[in-house]
Amino acid sequence: MCGRYAATKDPATLMKEFDAADGTEGQAPSENYNVAPTKNIVTVVERHPRDEEGRVLESEPAVRALRVMRWGLVPFWAKDPAIGNRMINTRAETATEKPAFRKALTRRRCLVPADGWYEWRVAEGADKKAPKEPFFMTSRDGSSLAFAGIWETWRDPKADADAPPLVTCSIITTDAVGQLAGIHDRMPLVMPRERWHDWLDPDRTDATGLLEPPGLEWADSLELRPVSTKVNNVRNNGPELLERVETPATDLDGALFDVPGR
Repeated sequence: MCGRYAATKDPATLMKEFDAADGTEGQAPSENYNVAPTKNIVTVVERHPRDEEGRVLESEPAVRALRVMRWGLVPFWAKDPAIGNRMINTRAETATEKPAFRKALTRRRCLVPADGWYEWRVAEGADKKAPKEPFFMTSRDGSSLAFAGIWETWRDPKADADAPPLVTCSIITTDAVGQLAGIHDRMPLVMPRERWHDWLDPDRTDATGLLEPPGLEWADSLELRPVSTKVNNVRNNGPELLERVETPATDLDGALFDVPGR
């Protein structure tokens, strides 16, 4: 699953990294070391431009841009936006089947830039009631991870016709691979750079071939960093959350011992 992550890069940095224009309209959230569901986040989309009357110009090249969305998908047909609190994640295995996700997967896909994500595991041999150990999964070279996501627009039927819609998103999850499976059985579906274009392409309506998790080589290239339990509280937010905290369950590189499948 993906219920907490870190996003500390400003729009200017993300524009360069994702080769995207800035469509955040000055609304991008500040650096956040403990991003939680229902918060506004920066995403990357690729859309055809529109004319002055709002019509999509499909003959014009699609433009990649940063866009601010709220984390927690609210389907266009929802009666209450509170449904988004339960739709922070979308399982890759059922995304093509469930009505809440199917249309968005076809037409509205995005990437969610992240420094890395947090996950918790029960220490080997510990009682099930014992506190879980938090880990931070991140690239060793500092480059952003790109979570696959889908997005929707929702309009309040009680609002004025010209009121802006609520734009929301959900992060797609898949089975954990490689060393990641030693912490949790699920992980966000991370898109390698070579798959960004295909995932964002607004003219590609069949995304089923893009829902496969990255391979073992990618998973083993990540740093699995044990961190402080301070991250458990969403009110804690600062660079200290990313600092390594050594535990008996990790070796000097942060890799787990006795990880299934290795």
